[in-house]
Amino acid sequence: MNREDFIMLNKDIVYLDSASTSLKPKCVIDSMNDYYFNNTSNIHRGEYNEAILNNKLYDETKMEIAKFINCDKREVIYTSGCTSSINMFVLGYMKKYLKNGDVVLLSKSEHASNLLPWFNLSKEIGIKIKYIDLDSDYKLDYSSIDKLIKENNVKVISLAHITNVIGDIRDISYIGDICKKNNILFCVDAAQSIQHVKIDFKKYNISFLSFSSHKMMGPTGIGVLVGRYDLLEKMEPLFLGGDMNLDFESDCSYSFKEIPSRFEAGTMPIAEVIGLLNSIKYINNIGVLKIHSYIKELRDYLVSGLDKLDNIVVYNRNSDSGIVIFNVDKIFSQDVAIYLAHYNICVRAGNHCDKILKDELGVSNTVRVSLYLYNNKEDIDKLLNALKNIDKIYDIIL
Repeated sequence: MNREDFIMLNKDIVYLDSASTSLKPKCVIDSMNDYYFNNTSNIHRGEYNEAILNNKLYDETKMEIAKFINCDKREVIYTSGCTSSINMFVLGYMKKYLKNGDVVLLSKSEHASNLLPWFNLSKEIGIKIKYIDLDSDYKLDYSSIDKLIKENNVKVISLAHITNVIGDIRDISYIGDICKKNNILFCVDAAQSIQHVKIDFKKYNISFLSFSSHKMMGPTGIGVLVGRYDLLEKMEPLFLGGDMNLDFESDCSYSFKEIPSRFEAGTMPIAEVIGLLNSIKYINNIGVLKIHSYIKELRDYLVSGLDKLDNIVVYNRNSDSGIVIFNVDKIFSQDVAIYLAHYNICVRAGNHCDKILKDELGVSNTVRVSLYLYNNKEDIDKLLNALKNIDKIYDIIL
């Protein structure tokens, strides 16, 4: 789908690592180059034509994001990425809101970015971390959520919409309803879902939503935190300085600008914001549902092919995203990745930033294939053909 828009594919490369970072279409790159070549300026600091144009694009991106996920434009904050976004609300809001003994529900299939900030609060203020059970497919056991809420003083549930290893798609509408009924804050890591699954911030009763541009065909270095406005009013800025203050005096008094400007200190990554704007437009032009349906078709084709190979163990065959993890019998996952790279096939191997999933999965490292709209069945055939001949691996990599 739309492969001609992705210049990197001209290298005859098989790119199967989109869960780590996606390729960028030419229109995104062109929009950023146009900023650097023709319209460089800062934002909110100039009255000349280039500055006025960039002010407009900066604000237009927030409007586009607000429409994309159904939130208020004032609830959209630019960050450096999903990790930054999660740390921002955990340290800026939760650290003050939560008390010793309060319980936060996570799962053992979360990315480190949605675990370590909470672990830090556990050390600093004494919150308790409880893990929602996983079923035999390593998906959430929803009955476990009800049980944990009944038995504990649960204040927050923080989960990935789609996990980056198992690739299971959580029912965040259902979980959001549970949170609303029980007065629980609901935090969603949308890094792996924003690019191909529809999200409704208001309808799903989400408190804080985080995602990164670079996983949705946009540039690196720009992410988004969306927070419920009433919560943002109580959230403290982590960074103080230029463009986030309304006024300050020599007696050390100061005041902040309105939300969301108070959370965007310093010069923002302007070209990256413009790139994000065009990546969202690109996704909208194709259609989120169409992208997801295509990825699901590719995934089914891949799993079917892997099942025909005797030496392959697939761990998440029943997930519905483009993420498939597997191991080759008696071969270390990194060795498999090095072997596939010999054929210009790009995959990821390791623990994928989730070092406690091994408690459930039984293995520490896997090979991860992650599919996106620019992949096709020919890509998968090349992967399968390489795996058929993997008995020659050490002749190639040593």
